Amino acid sequence: MALPPFLSNIIGWLRAGYPEGVPESDYVPLLALLTRRLSDEEVDQITDALVDLGDLPVSKTDIAVMITKVTNEMPLEVDVDRVRSRLAAGGWLAIDPPP
Repeated sequence: MALPPFLSNIIGWLRAGYPEGVPESDYVPLLALLTRRLSDEEVDQITDALVDLGDLPVSKTDIAVMITKVTNEMPLEVDVDRVRSRLAAGGWLAIDPPP
């Protein structure tokens, strides 16, 4: 299934911010940032696409577990800031700015 253009754009920004793929240490803060702006279904579509593209070297089941973890445990602000900086460097300025 083709993604809507705005989700394809988000994947482009993520790939620009993480040209070598998303490191494991950024999975949870990245998902936390995505869930602030996107619906659960949209986050699922993006993570599925990133897994399929090889940018998230984990299974879709692992991603589902991580999403559950995000909803139950917020990441450290320092981790969110690190991910936000990487995404901003890739051109994604739509993430909530730091307080």
